[in-house]
Amino acid sequence: MAKDGTLPEYGQGPPDAADGGAPASAQSATDDVQHAAGGERPRKRRLISPISLHILAINMLALSILVAGVLYLGDYRQSLIRAELAALRTQAQLFAVALAEGAMHLDQSSEQQVATNIRNQMLRRLVEATGTRARLFNRAGELAADSRYFGKTRQAVEVEQLPPPGSGNGSTADTLFDIYDRITRWLPGAMPLTHYREIPEPSAADYPEVMSALMGDDTRMVRAYSQDSMMLSVAVPVQRYKRILGALMLTKPSTSIDNALLDVRLDILKIFGVAIAITTFLSIYLARTIARPVKRLAAAADRVRRDHSREDNIPDFTNRNDEIGDLSLALRAMTAALWTRMDAIERFAADVAHEIKNPLTSLRSAVETAVRVKDPEQQKKLMSIIQDDVGRLDRLISDISDASRLDAELSRAHKEPVDLAGMLSTLADVHATTAEDGGPKLLLEIMDGRKLSVQGMESRLVQVFRNLIANAVTFSPPGGTIRITASRDRRTVIVTIDDEGPGIPPGKEEAIFQRFYTERPHGEKFGTHSGLGLSISQQIVDAHDGTVRASNRLAADGKILGARFTVCLPAA
Repeated sequence: MAKDGTLPEYGQGPPDAADGGAPASAQSATDDVQHAAGGERPRKRRLISPISLHILAINMLALSILVAGVLYLGDYRQSLIRAELAALRTQAQLFAVALAEGAMHLDQSSEQQVATNIRNQMLRRLVEATGTRARLFNRAGELAADSRYFGKTRQAVEVEQLPPPGSGNGSTADTLFDIYDRITRWLPGAMPLTHYREIPEPSAADYPEVMSALMGDDTRMVRAYSQDSMMLSVAVPVQRYKRILGALMLTKPSTSIDNALLDVRLDILKIFGVAIAITTFLSIYLARTIARPVKRLAAAADRVRRDHSREDNIPDFTNRNDEIGDLSLALRAMTAALWTRMDAIERFAADVAHEIKNPLTSLRSAVETAVRVKDPEQQKKLMSIIQDDVGRLDRLISDISDASRLDAELSRAHKEPVDLAGMLSTLADVHATTAEDGGPKLLLEIMDGRKLSVQGMESRLVQVFRNLIANAVTFSPPGGTIRITASRDRRTVIVTIDDEGPGIPPGKEEAIFQRFYTERPHGEKFGTHSGLGLSISQQIVDAHDGTVRASNRLAADGKILGARFTVCLPAA
């Protein structure tokens, strides 16, 4: 390749279609895009963001699970039950001592009996301030007294403590807590309770705790009283001087425990209400900081896709320093890259049309002139021009085809380790074998003898160095020397190609990599090269995350000694 960016003959590839059409892969991609564009579903307009609902639902669920666990209050309830049973036991022991001392006497048979008139009054007076029910059983296990009844028989007036006014109407909170308690009873670890029931003619055998008390033990029991409460009972022996005279059983519903749990749960619900309000506010705020920017970015991307103008830019959220900012930056960079790619395609199409038009114009002129010219010599010259123009068109179309499909090929290709030292040695051997007599010599120097390996596509890297070597050969004088030096600097493999030609015109170090740029050596036939070679080489190196630069080698006095191309690639 010459400095005009020429692609040598051996670097050419056949076009994808004989009729000059688009490559099959490009046409397939175009069809896919058109199909997607035609079959897409319109974006829905939503009054409420689904992201906002998801964030709110997740936060509410987590908070609700936490509150549900707190409302269970299993340990707290057990501690209240234990405290209530301990208080009942203390009361029962005090009542038993009082009964043993004040309601007992010896009759004619020297058998201790419970004084009927005194014990009923004493039981009622003792439990009057405690809210409990006391039942006294004699040693035979018969019911001797019950604080709920007046008189000597059970047909007497029954006394029952009524609940406070208004407590019979269950509130909404009570109903919800009742339902909750019923659900928690099914949880693993919940203790099943026997049901408490009233027995018309009770005896000690109906109550296990009373039987234990008659044996001299203090016993406590917890039974289910209704759907929502329990019945606590304690039985202690009534004894005088170590002699058991009977058993006293105190029972009390769990009203105080239920009320305490209700108060705690109501306090928790108040805190839960405040937490719900704060969580809702924070969830909405969080959703707005996420959903609204994403929605704006989606709308801007949709406008870019639908409109042909460049007025609608992607919103800039890079100052957020979060993932939304990264998304905004990526979309802005992607949009800019797309517009740059579209501009490059437009320029490439215009350059292609311009470059093809020149040989076509020359070809048309030669053909029209050949029809009118009768001189055989003139016709022979015109036919030579026609052949040159046809050959120029063929090379130009081949290079354009290679350049147009290069992007797609580079994006699909799989990179593998490539030994640059071995590749350059092979290219040097090929040059030594095929070089013409009197042509420039090629010297290869591998610095330090280190292995120079890069990740890339071997065939395309071969194309790069072939183009650069061919370019150096084109501009080198007869008998000149082309020096290739390969070395490694930390994580970079550096390859330089020096020639002894006239060098690069000042200020053209970047321009020579432009498409269709031509800077031909003196005496070279016009139209030999297409001007795409260096552009393709730079494109391949860029795809390997490397760089290629052009410069002049200067003597101490500033004289140009030749051109130098430097290729830098990341080391594997």
